[in-house]
Amino acid sequence: MPDDRCDLLCLDLPRAERIRERLDPELAGRVAVHARALGDRTRLSVALALRDGDELCVCDLAWILSKAENLVGHHLRALRDAGLARSRRDGKIVFYALTAAGRELIEAHLLATQTRA
Repeated sequence: MPDDRCDLLCLDLPRAERIRERLDPELAGRVAVHARALGDRTRLSVALALRDGDELCVCDLAWILSKAENLVGHHLRALRDAGLARSRRDGKIVFYALTAAGRELIEAHLLATQTRA
């Protein structure tokens, strides 16, 4: 099994701060009701951060979400196993991004939730 954590702290603080400020936990809660495939609030928040950040490492995601890296890694594996995210290693850093299917699912649920709000 591949190691899903970076081997060094590689936080891009300005970028991570901008993404963190845009995340809306209430929206994540509403969308999770409609997205059974993304029915865990933390897992959905990871997917929303990936949507805003395009490609992020585990360190950035853990900081953005104020969660432990091992917890974020667990949710990233679940998204990857479901075909909603993909990973790539660049040296000692592991980057994650949504797949086309993951992005489409997130966008569809966001649209449906915003229409109903």
